[in-house]
Formats: sequence, structure tokens, C-alpha cells
Amino acid sequence: PERLTGGPALVVRFLTKRFIGDYEANTGSLYSRQFTLDGEEISLQVQDTPYVALEENSEVIICQEQVNRSIYWADGFVCVYSITDHASYRIIRPLYQHIRKIHPNANIPLLLLGNKGDLLRARQVSSDEGEQLAGELGGSYSEVSARENFDSVNDAFQQLCQLVGRVGGGGGSPSVGPSANANANAGTCGSVCVEKRRGLHLARPKSPNMQDLKRRLKQALSSKSR
Repeated sequence: PERLTGGPALVVRFLTKRFIGDYEANTGSLYSRQFTLDGEEISLQVQDTPYVALEENSEVIICQEQVNRSIYWADGFVCVYSITDHASYRIIRPLYQHIRKIHPNANIPLLLLGNKGDLLRARQVSSDEGEQLAGELGGSYSEVSARENFDSVNDAFQQLCQLVGRVGGGGGSPSVGPSANANANAGTCGSVCVEKRRGLHLARPKSPNMQDLKRRLKQALSSKSR
């Protein structure tokens, strides 16, 4: 059975300040929130992607095409595992390698979150392991609890927005997403898009699906011109 890491609950907590224990996971929903960060009005889009899985006895992930579209669309990524489930932690590295295949030359803003920080007695992944992996992947690390602490979740997403802003030169529209919601062999991945209301604006698709439509249109036009 699927053991959730709480990625969708983190997104809902960030967007609404509420914790919802029962939700339909892996729906691939796209959410938006407006807030102020460092004096700038920010519009943030969060893509909660379907789960990804590891192939049996390997470090190769299996994921839906929607996950690939989300990765291509996103400006940054939140990779989420449960500190109570080492299998969800193990999926992070292969997932990041998959992201790098889609963005081979990009400086990728990455935030690694160890969720369920309130369940310390059930911990399977140490803080040191989380920090070590984040350092290896070139990202930042935090432990959070979607159930008990809105502030830590909010701070994490704002930190990612700041990382995206720095990579993008201080303007434009970043996209970010939660990821790695795993059972023994399965997890989820997500993405986020941020737009500053002032300053430089770089046009971005409104959703991963829109990006896919544009890609298909470009391919169709290209084939007609041959």
C-alpha cells in the first residue's frame, strides 16, 4: 500500500494555513497563491504532481508523462520525503537525477523537506542524512510538520521563492513543486511557478499542460513547413 509523505498536505497547509488529514492524493492539481516577499507582490503557482516510483531492485524511477511536463515547466522544486519512511528518502536522489536529465544545464533551485517532523519516535531518516543529501544535490534542507506547524511550511516555500528569484536574476516567473511522496516503491513530485508583479517579467506558460500544448503546436507547425 502507498505510504504518503504528506506532499499534498504541505501544499494545502501553505495555501490555506489549514491541515487536512484526508485528501485525494496524487491528483496533479495546480494551485495559486499571492503574497508579499521582500516588498514584492508574488504570484506563486504550485503543481502537486502524481507519485513516482522506483523500478523493482533498481534506482530508476517510473513516472507519468505529467510529471515530466511539470519538471520541464517548473522554475524550482520542493522534494518531500517522510522522516518516518526511509523508502521515500531513497527515492529523492533518482528523482533529482531525472530532473537533471530534463534540465541538464540549468542551475536548479531545490528545497529538500523532511516532513512529519512531529513523529520523532517513528523517525527512520536522521536530520544528518537530510542535510547530507541536500548538500550533495546543491539544495537547502528543512524539517517540517504539515500537521503541527504552518510557520515552518510557509518559511520553506518562501525560501524556495527567494532561491528562484536569485537564480532568475531577481525577476521573472519562477515555478516550484513538492516531490517524492513515496511508499516502499512510490512517491510524488511537484513544481512551482512564481511571478513578480513589479520588475522584469519573463513570459511563462500558465501551467505544465499549457507548455505541452505549445510544444505540440510548435512541432505541428515545424512539420508543415518541411
